[in-house]
Amino acid sequence: MFGLGATAATAGLFDDEEARRAILDLRQRIDAVRMESAQGVSRVNEDTASFRRSLLDLQSQMETLRADVATLRGSNEQLVRDVAELQHQQKDTAQGVNDRLRQFEPTKVTVDGREFRAEPAEKRDFEAALAMFRKGDFSAAQSVFLEFIKRYPTSGYGTSALFWLGNAQYATRDYKEAMINFRSLIAKEPEHVRAPEAVLSIANCQIELKDTRGARKTLDDLVKAYPQSEAAMAAKERLLRLK
Repeated sequence: MFGLGATAATAGLFDDEEARRAILDLRQRIDAVRMESAQGVSRVNEDTASFRRSLLDLQSQMETLRADVATLRGSNEQLVRDVAELQHQQKDTAQGVNDRLRQFEPTKVTVDGREFRAEPAEKRDFEAALAMFRKGDFSAAQSVFLEFIKRYPTSGYGTSALFWLGNAQYATRDYKEAMINFRSLIAKEPEHVRAPEAVLSIANCQIELKDTRGARKTLDDLVKAYPQSEAAMAAKERLLRLK
């Protein structure tokens, strides 16, 4: 009886020891698992924190990039405005240069029914001389027209200048010189619109010089050469008074 009981007690103790070791082993494993889990969580947290830092860095870079893009866009817009302003200035400058050049370029003019091109200075000088004549300053007009003819010997205004020069000389009673210029006009352009008036003016000069015979012949020639002109009609009336 005693031997069997001892064996049973020993077996019970063994079983308790095995169970205790098993529990300890299990606890160790559980602790190891917990430690590994804690380490895993820690690594996850670290990775998460690192990822968040990366995201923040990326977001910061994106904000910087957006700012750079905005700055670049603003610079481009300013550049576009600057280019547009420069083009506008260049256009204005070119227009100004063209306007100044045109002041020195010949222009198309029409005088006494004739169209031709004249230099700006030429046009200005003729108009100034004509303005003097129309103001009644015949002596000054005579001098200016003489100077004009010398300065511009091939001018399209030449024939008209001779006509007004002759009239200025007639007005200052320089009849002989007036006749010379009227005859120069007729010889130069017998078909000029002022030619009939020039012939009539020659007759007027002859009348003032008491050359009635010469005036009558000049008036006869005028009626024959320019029968449809107003000057011819005036010549017929003066012929009647001269007879």
